[in-house]
Amino acid sequence: MANPSAAGEVELARVMAHCGGRPVDAVEFLVGAIASQPSAPEPYAALAELWRDRRSEVDEGLRRKGSLRAGLAQSYFFFLDGEVDDAAMALGSVTGARPDVAWGAAPWFGDARFLDAVSAEALAEACLRTLDHGPHLDTDEARHRFEPWFHAVDVVSARSPVPEALASMSRLPRACGRYELALALCDRADAVERVFWTAVARGTTWRVMGDLDRAVAAFEDALTLDPDNWSLHLDLADLRADQGDFAAAVDLADRGLVHEPDEVSLRAAAAAYRARLSGTPDDLRALVELAPDLENPAYRERLVDLACAGPGLSPDLVAEALRVR
Repeated sequence: MANPSAAGEVELARVMAHCGGRPVDAVEFLVGAIASQPSAPEPYAALAELWRDRRSEVDEGLRRKGSLRAGLAQSYFFFLDGEVDDAAMALGSVTGARPDVAWGAAPWFGDARFLDAVSAEALAEACLRTLDHGPHLDTDEARHRFEPWFHAVDVVSARSPVPEALASMSRLPRACGRYELALALCDRADAVERVFWTAVARGTTWRVMGDLDRAVAAFEDALTLDPDNWSLHLDLADLRADQGDFAAAVDLADRGLVHEPDEVSLRAAAAAYRARLSGTPDDLRALVELAPDLENPAYRERLVDLACAGPGLSPDLVAEALRVR
């Protein structure tokens, strides 16, 4: 079925006639109008009328469809029913599936009835869902599309500054290159209570920005809040390696192994940084054995490249290590 050529062509009686009186097809048609112009109010008005008059048929049809368009319609129906947390999370899932469309421009998403009621936890989860498929959002175009999300995050975080939720929210502006907002959310969270996740969010933001000294300081702060966290030890080891301090990197990886001695990424990092520091063949051989078990290929390549730059390593051993990259 063709989509409407203009968002204004959505008077419900005409849509129903066009769709043969089938409510679910009318929903699909109206969502197509929204996709072409998410900020136009007319399709939402028609959807609200359809939800009011033919709710049981629409609800049953949407459950059967399970499509992205059904998810978008459901997000608005949640809002109409006052289930704003579910509305936020549903829109987050739709946005994650199609981040190239400005779904957040929906009038209801900026409505005070939504912003005054949605919980910080639900909006945080919605923000995470927008990133489900790892889209590249650090562009002017993406920042423009996500402006309604930034506004919602700002309003809700000020109204309900739940530290863990704000740390999660910060991932969206960070992914979009809105670093000042990401850091402001961390400041807002710290004003309530210092928690581990806020320190990690701050450190990750500084790291993405390329400020390794501030990233290290933030991760060290996180480590004071959760000193047994092996993953944080690894993050700090990697940062110290990025700074060229391989002695500190080895120490941090070894300290992480105290808490999680079988973790392959920690074992591989400790071997790689020791090989880079001292040029010990046994450590490079250990890395060669561990490398196939590293799930992240980019991290595997990074560790192998660093280790192979260790002093005095034989060309044959280096060539063997490079083959496992």
